[in-house]
Amino acid sequence: MIKLFSILLVSVNLFAIAPINKLDFYSAFKSDEKSILDKEIARLNKFEASSLKDAYLGVLIMKNSQFQSTPSAKLKAFKEGKVLLEGAIAKEPKNGEFRFLRLAIQEKSPKLLKYDSNMDEDKEILLDTYSSLDFTVKKVIKAYAEKSIVISPKDFK
Repeated sequence: MIKLFSILLVSVNLFAIAPINKLDFYSAFKSDEKSILDKEIARLNKFEASSLKDAYLGVLIMKNSQFQSTPSAKLKAFKEGKVLLEGAIAKEPKNGEFRFLRLAIQEKSPKLLKYDSNMDEDKEILLDTYSSLDFTVKKVIKAYAEKSIVISPKDFK
């Protein structure tokens, strides 16, 4: 009985410290469905604080702000996400993945938010660090570049 309890306890601890799943995050990031964004935001909120969690959570909150019912609620949610993303970038300014996320959000943000001042800088850092990014992130970036005005697939050859 004690042996079974020990195995169960170890299994629970391993699950609790599992890393953030990039595939789940990027699947939600590509989605425009509120339920998918809400589900991933709830999942990310269960993780311990980290720059990666803040960047991912910030981006999804910003993207999810479009589903708020009033303009003031939309702006409040967008700003909440922006604080998280900008904080993650401040902690890891050379993180190419975080720069890609901000670039993607800035490119798609409504112009009235005036959240577009870092795109050139983000593109430069993204291109400088691209080779060191993991395969999943590279794949997402290349797919994004197919539709982007700021980056193109030719930038990554």
